[in-house]
Amino acid sequence: MTVRHIPYVVALTGGIAAGKSAVTRRFEAQGIAVYDADVAAREVVKPGSEGLQAVVDSFGTDVLDADGQLDRASMRRRVFADEKARRALEAITHPRVRTWLREHAEADRGPYCLLAIPLLAENIEHYRWVQRILVVDAPEAVQLERLMKRDGIDAALAQRMIERQASRSQRLALADDVIENGGDEAALDAAVAELHARYLAFAAAA
Repeated sequence: MTVRHIPYVVALTGGIAAGKSAVTRRFEAQGIAVYDADVAAREVVKPGSEGLQAVVDSFGTDVLDADGQLDRASMRRRVFADEKARRALEAITHPRVRTWLREHAEADRGPYCLLAIPLLAENIEHYRWVQRILVVDAPEAVQLERLMKRDGIDAALAQRMIERQASRSQRLALADDVIENGGDEAALDAAVAELHARYLAFAAAA
């Protein structure tokens, strides 16, 4: 009789520019698969996909670039300025992203896997099936500074981008585990190593 592998799934989230990628890279270095909602968001609207056709049906062919791919920069500007357009796009992409993430998590054969979901707090009702939630946290002032430097934008725009997301307190309220990332990135090594050992133990006991 074959025993079905039941994956142990950790959802990782954090505010914009909190350092989620720096953390996920360290889990990947431990051999742990990370399934990223941002990657899923590109996959579900790639050329030839039902998702891309749904976007074109809703917004018109001018959302495509010369190669027939979604012009993501143009689309981002459009939905940032138009709440109705943002909701319409999310109604197309979010269910497909959730399906992509769940299918990949259920197919994973590692001891556990991570789902990197920036907007987890905003969509938590759709992710109650995960076993654990890890929040990468940084003070808002640090987020602001990093975001301005990373994207080459002014403080006003960076502040608006932060405010568009769930609050820091909302994310922390969901957390089973927290990695503080307000300082030197090198400090993440020990934090990830400790959590990796913990998650291995949890997965083995599940």
